[in-house]
Amino acid sequence: MSSRRYSCAMKSVAVYCGSSPGHDPAYLAAAQALGQAIAASKLTLVYGGGRVGLMGAVADAALQAGGHVHGVITTALLHAEVGHTGVTQLDVVDTMHDRKARMAELADGFLALPGGYGTYEELFEVLTWTQLGIHAKPVVLVNVNGFWDPLIAQTARSTDDGFMKPVHRDVLRSHQEPAQALAMLMTPLPPLTPKWAEL
Repeated sequence: MSSRRYSCAMKSVAVYCGSSPGHDPAYLAAAQALGQAIAASKLTLVYGGGRVGLMGAVADAALQAGGHVHGVITTALLHAEVGHTGVTQLDVVDTMHDRKARMAELADGFLALPGGYGTYEELFEVLTWTQLGIHAKPVVLVNVNGFWDPLIAQTARSTDDGFMKPVHRDVLRSHQEPAQALAMLMTPLPPLTPKWAEL
């Protein structure tokens, strides 16, 4: 299996984030700043299609800045009245599995703002797909208030204890500032050694 190189020629970016705003106003401000930065970079925002929490904030900010926003939501969530009907395009799919797959298909890279279980699941899935060679798309954490510090520490522990190669630990990059995280996402990484290659 050959090594793979990331491309920095991006047209769309998926943002994973909470459907709640969080307690600290800094989280909402970061979501808004990220939406503005994505629009300013002429990138399409791909996201979970919601109108609430950080999801709604990042979408609204991108739309207000003249950006293109592509949401993906399940029928059940749309009917629960959390769907954002004001986005540029809204795909309605049957299941959460379909939703994640569609977002991953549409995006050239992935950013993760703070969130809960759903955000973790989406993040870990695309990281695993990168590690296994299913795709070669970059992932960056928007580390507001050090939110992702425990996860970064855990990846270091996984590497130290022999469960992860250093090159795969380093796939996950982070920056506390939304605009800088986006810039980092568009900076290509060196070739990635496949998971099953010998150390």
